[in-house]
Amino acid sequence: MKNITVRNVTIACVAVVFLGFQGYMAFFRPLPPLLQNPIHLSLALMAAFLFYPLYRKPEGAAKSIKEFLGVLDFAAVIALGAVIVYFVTQADRLMLRIQYLDPLTALDYAMMAIVLVLLFESVRRVLGLNLLIFIFVFIAYAWFGKYAPAIISHRGTNWKAFTDLMIMGADGVFGVPLNASASFLYYFVIFGAFFAAGGGGRVLVDLGMKLSSKNSSGPAKAAILSSALFGMVNGSAVANVTTTGVMTIPMMKEIGYRPEQAGAVEAVASTGGQIMPPIMGVGAFIMAEMIGIPYVNIAISAIIPACVYFLAIFLLVDFIARKGSFRKPCASGPAVEPILPRLYLLLPVIALLVVIGMGRSLMMSAVYAIFAFLVINLIRGKKGLTPINLFKTLLQGTKQVAEIAVPTAACGIIIGIVVMSGLATKLSLIISALGTQSILPALLVTMLGCMVLGMALPTVAAYLAAYILFIPTLGRLGIPALPANMFIFYFGIVAQITPPVCLASFAAAGIAGANTWKTGWTAFRYAMPAFLVPFVFVEKPELLLMGT
Repeated sequence: MKNITVRNVTIACVAVVFLGFQGYMAFFRPLPPLLQNPIHLSLALMAAFLFYPLYRKPEGAAKSIKEFLGVLDFAAVIALGAVIVYFVTQADRLMLRIQYLDPLTALDYAMMAIVLVLLFESVRRVLGLNLLIFIFVFIAYAWFGKYAPAIISHRGTNWKAFTDLMIMGADGVFGVPLNASASFLYYFVIFGAFFAAGGGGRVLVDLGMKLSSKNSSGPAKAAILSSALFGMVNGSAVANVTTTGVMTIPMMKEIGYRPEQAGAVEAVASTGGQIMPPIMGVGAFIMAEMIGIPYVNIAISAIIPACVYFLAIFLLVDFIARKGSFRKPCASGPAVEPILPRLYLLLPVIALLVVIGMGRSLMMSAVYAIFAFLVINLIRGKKGLTPINLFKTLLQGTKQVAEIAVPTAACGIIIGIVVMSGLATKLSLIISALGTQSILPALLVTMLGCMVLGMALPTVAAYLAAYILFIPTLGRLGIPALPANMFIFYFGIVAQITPPVCLASFAAAGIAGANTWKTGWTAFRYAMPAFLVPFVFVEKPELLLMGT
């Protein structure tokens, strides 16, 4: 009972309301984007403020300070409730007004300030300062762009235009990226949380362990298979490392892999999970929304590059084991429960893929998968999740939704400013000039830009920022939309294993007890196929199963 606090009760209420709101859109009727997206973001921001309190240290501050900071968190939740009321009551006016022409009210300006301030603070809490600084740079460019060098300058903005851009239409905070979060990512994240908690993720990891060979490279191959299978559903490199690496890294070290080698293999394999069909990282779903093609096309096109990536890693670890004359793994490795009696736990994923293949919307595909999981959980009886554990899993899924909605909304600010200022066109002209004789220099610049973004930002945010900055350039060079998007998607992902900022490698190094710097550079070398494949499929789109 002592865990029942005002904050926990509020979190539970927000999660239930959030679920009810998304359920209403799935089962009754979808709402217009200018109503759906603000409500979705407001609920996600409430979750962010509650799950990431202003004061997180368990002790060390005066009780009065803790209480004051806690009051600020709840004041933010109340303010977000006011934002929801504003958009519900003003929905008709907002949908009928002509953006940038019709006048704004004092309330519109106030709501813009509230939404941005609360979004900025949630970015700081959830994602840290990197993305926040990135946003501030673009906001400064929006206001002071007329003082920038002539090649990237623009006429600047004013309060009316800025407010109109940020919250009064579909070009700013409530733009396409957030619309993807509200329309279908919520359901996929909740399904992923249920699937992992219900034992499905464990089956995938154990399956990889079982399928690996028993020779000296077996533990490394187990790491690759487990990470690839689990990453198909998980979609997060760091989470993949921490889930599978705790088993596979010690096994690799036991037979002779050096700590930095074991950590690097796990980091490279876990990162590859985000490019492994049929269920890739969240960025792949957003890519389908941005390009305007079915997600199944994205998944199919990624098959050959993903297979090349993992085949290269398989060969690598085999050669390392042979060269090092590693000993065979002992039979007393981590015990793996029989797989066959648990294969039915994968039925929700199979249902998801079947429904997607039938052409149903991503929203309804994920909803069917959630129902499939709940039915199987009910049939399992005492072996399944209890109602309390199901609710705890819903809370964890709500937290993960907030962690996706916050960067997608924040990137909407960047995208809106880039479109408003014409920066994308200006950068396109600059980079295109490099590719007049050959597109290779332009691709190299794009690669470096995507990797810098991927080092500083989460995968979703990195992809969205790269999309608005570099896709116009690649399109101007005659590269089709799918190869161009896959190109920036790949390099935003491999930044997770590229020094100096390589979060997946750092997480693996921590488990392996290895030097983080050595692990990062070792992973970088091991992942070289991921740096070469995008250039190949830009030149030969047939690798993405395009054309004949």
